[in-house]
Amino acid sequence: MKTVILCGGYGTRIRDVTEDIPKPMIAIGDLPILWHVMKYYACYGFQDFVLCLGYKGRSIKDFFLNYEAYTRDCTVTLGKNQAIEFDTDHEELDWRITLAETGLGTMTGARIRKIKQYIGEDENFLLTYGDGVSNVDLHQLVAFHHSHGRIVTVTGVRPPGRFGELRVDPEQVVTEFNEKPQATAGRISGGFFVCRREVFDYLEDRDDLVFEQEPLKALVRDRQLAVYEHDDFWQCMDTYRDWQLLNKLLDQEQAPWVIW
Repeated sequence: MKTVILCGGYGTRIRDVTEDIPKPMIAIGDLPILWHVMKYYACYGFQDFVLCLGYKGRSIKDFFLNYEAYTRDCTVTLGKNQAIEFDTDHEELDWRITLAETGLGTMTGARIRKIKQYIGEDENFLLTYGDGVSNVDLHQLVAFHHSHGRIVTVTGVRPPGRFGELRVDPEQVVTEFNEKPQATAGRISGGFFVCRREVFDYLEDRDDLVFEQEPLKALVRDRQLAVYEHDDFWQCMDTYRDWQLLNKLLDQEQAPWVIW
């Protein structure tokens, strides 16, 4: 089953981290958040990726086209008999990555429509964003998708709260402080979709088509959108504060998405 990753947006809300690279290439630790997303899927055996490129997509192409040199020790022989010998290995040996140019200003629905050819004859495919991580059980997500028979499954998450949460004892002494706890009520889309190929029937041929608007609303109208409920960790990287949080979790070895 292929994994389609939307990574072509402008990322305007996180420009205070960097303006030189697209948001999916912003590093968490030493590697782009896009790599973290892909590594997580690969740990569940989903290693065939289709990346929907757009804004500064060349940065993503450059990273993967030069992945061997970036991630392995190598010895370079210069001159007429130039050669490169790789002295170490990495663990991403079986990844297959299709780098698809889907347009600079194209919206999410149009980006998905433009990669239909790369899905081939597969009945289902995974879909997510290149700027959010979670510890959702992908095997259970896929099993749930197969169980209900509807066209699309979306992972419903409880979003992190905007403010710190205090737990106070009867003497008004704080017993616990959580900087960004998960909300206790209400769900939002956390991405991490599973789609049947019939989803392409809901994608009109226009570049301003936003997947999260008309197509999903039409799926709701037709009772073809199911939700897989996930109550554990989920975090997108929309702002500088989000980026700091993800790096802090990784630095402290408390990153729930790191299962490798």
